[in-house]
Amino acid sequence: MWYVYILRSKTAPEREYTGATSDLRRRFADHNAGHSPHTAKYAPWEIRWYCAFPNKMKALGFEKYLKSHSGRAFAKKRLLSKNS
Repeated sequence: MWYVYILRSKTAPEREYTGATSDLRRRFADHNAGHSPHTAKYAPWEIRWYCAFPNKMKALGFEKYLKSHSGRAFAKKRLLSKNS
């Protein structure tokens, strides 16, 4: 399985990060340990949303969509609740 996920920084809640991985637990731990240059500055992170995909290509395709302008709007409206 492959996972697409959205993280939110606990120290800077306006910062979110979208990624894809085959090992969500390890990747989440890497983000919080500062092992990713894109997320180290805003650690610690919390998982806001994730979804499992049957293969890598489908996951990477959806990750790419979520990083687009319309994908960010979709995620904000449909995947991330206002109360979270």
